[in-house]
Amino acid sequence: MSFIKQVTNKPWERKGIIGPLRPVGAFPVPAEKVALSFFLVVVAVIFSLFSVSYFIRMELSDWAPRTEPAQLWFNTGLLIISSILFQWTRNLLKRGETRNLKTSLVGGGVFAIAFIVSQLLVWNKLRAEGITMTSNPADSFFYLLTGLHGLHLLGGLWVWSKTTIKLLSGNAEPKDIRLSVELCTVYWHALLVVWLVLFGILANT
Repeated sequence: MSFIKQVTNKPWERKGIIGPLRPVGAFPVPAEKVALSFFLVVVAVIFSLFSVSYFIRMELSDWAPRTEPAQLWFNTGLLIISSILFQWTRNLLKRGETRNLKTSLVGGGVFAIAFIVSQLLVWNKLRAEGITMTSNPADSFFYLLTGLHGLHLLGGLWVWSKTTIKLLSGNAEPKDIRLSVELCTVYWHALLVVWLVLFGILANT
């Protein structure tokens, strides 16, 4: 009987933990990180497609490139500083340090806001000079690429504002703050890389 029982036994029908194994999740990382990774892939694809379209469109006869505003160099510096401050915040949390934590996190967002404001000033200056989205295809692509990048940055600032409020209130769990800051930092680094590529394209074509 015992032999027959062993042969007809169906271990897959047992409930609970089998042997020394323990249940694990589908991903070894938080779901937020996985979602951000997929989102950044989509962002990279979108900007890649627009960049390819840019190079294809500039081959046509009605393309009239202009010298890009020198203020874009200043704006690039603002975004670099913002990314550095986010990385600083991330490093502080990893080391368990609280000194300068609020300053670095708030500063990262403030410099990102300054970048967006400065980009809007560039747009206003161009419009004052009669350079609009309908002036020529090169100008249309300038507004399109810089505007699309700015919209993605605004989305990051929304997450940053929620993280900042949690940190300043002092009611959030430390692990939640660490995760939020890490997500913001990765996002900011990605947008910085995207901007550097866009800036290189716009400034040299």
